[in-house]
Amino acid sequence: MQHLPPPDDDALAHSARLREVIQGQIIAAGGSMPFWKFMELALYAPGLGYYSAGATKFGDAGDFVTAPELSPLFAACVADALAPVLQQLGPEACFLEVGGGSGAFAETCLAKLLADDALPARYAILEPSADLRERQRARLQQRLPPLLFELVEWLDGPIQDPWRGVLFANEVLDALPTPRFAIRDSEVLEEHVALDGEGRFLRVDRPADPLLAAAVRHVERQLPQPFAEGYRSELLAQLPYWLQAVVGGMGDGALLFVDYGHPRAEYYQPQRRDGTLRAFRRHHLVEDVLALPGLQDITASVDFTALAEAGTGAGFEFTGYCHQASLLIGNRLQENLALAEARAAGDIARHNLRQQAKLLTLPSEMGERFQAMGFQRGVEFGAAFLAGDLSHRL
Repeated sequence: MQHLPPPDDDALAHSARLREVIQGQIIAAGGSMPFWKFMELALYAPGLGYYSAGATKFGDAGDFVTAPELSPLFAACVADALAPVLQQLGPEACFLEVGGGSGAFAETCLAKLLADDALPARYAILEPSADLRERQRARLQQRLPPLLFELVEWLDGPIQDPWRGVLFANEVLDALPTPRFAIRDSEVLEEHVALDGEGRFLRVDRPADPLLAAAVRHVERQLPQPFAEGYRSELLAQLPYWLQAVVGGMGDGALLFVDYGHPRAEYYQPQRRDGTLRAFRRHHLVEDVLALPGLQDITASVDFTALAEAGTGAGFEFTGYCHQASLLIGNRLQENLALAEARAAGDIARHNLRQQAKLLTLPSEMGERFQAMGFQRGVEFGAAFLAGDLSHRL
């Protein structure tokens, strides 16, 4: 923590403006707001939230590095996993990327789908941040040939008209504003954010609404033992509704999610008494998630059992669940690495590619911390998960 550089004056002033907005909403709400609402404002408040404002988020100059930023090998392998589905659906298929990051994934994915003879009729990016949308547009217009750039469109919301295709989301679920619950005197409470006498944010507990309370009891029934007194964690009871909304009018096709998280029994282990909530700034873990709103990413791990329930509940067939390493290795990582090495300009570039492959797949790096889950309807997508299916752990 001692190496984390302090924010500059402009950043502090930006955070202060967002803090005032949140303070005003807390007062208007009667003195407290659910934690998920605080997280929503801290990340997505128009023009002020972490993802809505102009600071660099991704890469060495940002706060974290995602797999598409780390290496084009990630997107190449995901494209190879999804290309057979697009070929099954035919030339009118659509590729929907939820949360486009810097545009790095779309850049590599489109080029690989062209090479795989699996180009969709449209490549849609559902990106809520106007700032990120403009960064994506500038990058793709500069780096893609016109043939591919013309396929790209940005959406203001899910596709409501009937459509067929694939939906892909990398590190999206962990950024969904999540409720926090606590167990006190055998009752389910919900964590709120309130103000102390000097206007600083602090956590308080309030009675949980029926949806959250029922969801907590549903999870508890599936665990070896009840939640202990004082246990606190996250539970995204709205996940099924979010998933149904984001697929919109989708008919046949496949869904693929990659994120960090755990199966339910591991997520809610007794020793994980304060959940998985955390914040990041400049590649440093920040203990105080309420500090400096707008300047740090707030995130929680994914309950992959809940994702499996949501996907099947939305009418899709569960396809597979595996580590990120297995997804990439099972979808031509070695071939994509060899191809990239053949095109690389010199030994240093080839060495860097091999290092990137290690970071994507080593258990101590991204290989096992990140997992992938797929769903299908009217297509066959199971081959993507043959390298190491972990469905038995759900």
